[in-house]
Order: sequence, then C-alpha cells, then structure tokens
Amino acid sequence: METSYIKNSFASRVADVLIVAALLLLAFIVVYPFINLLALSFNDGKDAARGGIYFFPRKFSFSAYSMLFENEKLLKGLGWSVLRVVVGTGTCLLVTGLLSYIISIRTFSGRKFMRILFFMTMYFSGGIIPTYILMNQLHLTNTFQVYWIPGLINAYFMLLMASYISDLPEALFESARIDGASELRIYWRIVIPVAMPVFAAVSIYGAVGHWNSWFDVILYNFNGKFDTLQVYLRRLLLEVEATQQIRDQQLLLHKFQGLSPQTLRAATTVLVTVPILCVYPFLQKYFIGGITLGSVK
Repeated sequence: METSYIKNSFASRVADVLIVAALLLLAFIVVYPFINLLALSFNDGKDAARGGIYFFPRKFSFSAYSMLFENEKLLKGLGWSVLRVVVGTGTCLLVTGLLSYIISIRTFSGRKFMRILFFMTMYFSGGIIPTYILMNQLHLTNTFQVYWIPGLINAYFMLLMASYISDLPEALFESARIDGASELRIYWRIVIPVAMPVFAAVSIYGAVGHWNSWFDVILYNFNGKFDTLQVYLRRLLLEVEATQQIRDQQLLLHKFQGLSPQTLRAATTVLVTVPILCVYPFLQKYFIGGITLGSVK
C-alpha cells in the first residue's frame, strides 16, 4: 500500500514538472517576439542589418525612438487615437449592451429574429465600395464621427454579452419592473453593474480594435485632418524604407544614418503595443471570467 502511494506521489510530481516545463516553454514562445522587438528597437540601424540580435541590443541606440518623438504630428495623431478609443469603445459598449439586454428579455417576441438578423451580418457584408458610398452619402467622410458611428453595434460582442445577461437571475429584472422601473433604467442600474465582467472583457476587444485601426482612417479621412497615430507611424515607416533606396541624396542619408526599416518597424510596434499592455493588468480579472461565462452558450 505504501509502495503504491510512493509511486503515485512520484508520478504526480513528474507530471507537475512536465506541465510546468510545458507552460514555461509556451510562455517563452509568446513573450520572446516582443523581447526581440525591444532589442531591435534599441539597436543601431546599421548594426541591426547584420542580424543576430535576439534578447539584447548589440549596439545600443535611441535613434528610432528619437525620430518617432521628434515628429510633432505624432502627438496630434496620439490625441485622435486616444479619443477614438474612448469614444468608440464607450459608445459601442452602451449601444451594443443595450441591444444585448433587449434580445435577452424572455417576454420580447422578436428577440430570436433579431439574433438571427444580426448574426447574419457576421458572415455577409456589403463590401468596401457600398460601405464607402454609404458613408459618403451620410456625410461622415472627413469627420471624426466615421470612427465610432459605424461601430455602434457589433454582432460578435452582442452575442457574448447577450449570453452573459441571459444567465442572470430573472428575479432581478422582475422585481425592478414591479417597482416601476423602465427597461432603460433597468439596463443602466442593474444590467451594467451586474454584467461588468463581460463589459470589461468586451471593452478590451473594442479598445484594441480602435487603437490598431488604420485602414478606415485612410479610406474615409483622406484629407488627413483626423489622422490617428497608426497612420502617422505607417507613413513614417514607408518614408524611411523609401530613403534606404535613395543613394544620391546625402542629406536624407545623413538624417537617417542610424536608422533602418527593421529597427524603426520594431520601435513603432513597441510604441503602439505598450499602451494596450498597460490596460490589461487592470481588466485581467474581468477578462477571463467575462469571456468564459459569456461564451458558454
């Protein structure tokens, strides 16, 4: 009996060691690309062209970051990006959350039809050209509103939030209705506080989408007035790549002599990733629980 217990104990320890080793390996695979980007971004451009940089810079340099922060337009783009994230994510949460609550009301006869209707939009869309024509006819082009009005309702977010809200006790809503509360008041006073985990989880998805978006900026704001940070960084990266092909313009070569597209690309990736990474620790406890519970159905 004692021998069997020792064998089981030894086997369980071996299993624990293997599991921990596998998880550490997986963590390394996930984290290493970002560490490599950091090393490249802080390395001299000419030296980085030799390759062989993995964990640490071989020839330390701030050239890439200096060029990024010397551009005054980046601050303007940063402001529009932050404003887009705040307004776009906030309005999407409120409107999509309200729609999720509506289709979760058991006494609402049209909730199944609305689910199917919005579910179909996840697989079928009008395409870029009809969408552009619609934005133009609505006079949304070259305005800030084009960033957040088309994204007020997100079908995928709606399904996640509706699944979570459907699992809430019906007694919460019935008692509020008996007390004379309107559906809008129930949504604001009960649904949002109680469903905060799924709201927080969805807000991460929405914020990341708005922060990384750049194609719609080029498509709908072609006058450049509301260009976001990602558009400026993309434009700057293309300019540096172009200067690498121009050998007879000594002034440009002198200006970018410590840069290379590789190091600048790494620096821009780090710059647009760090703000989102700073948000995750504050919403992590909501993110895991919200997505898990909201996707059961």
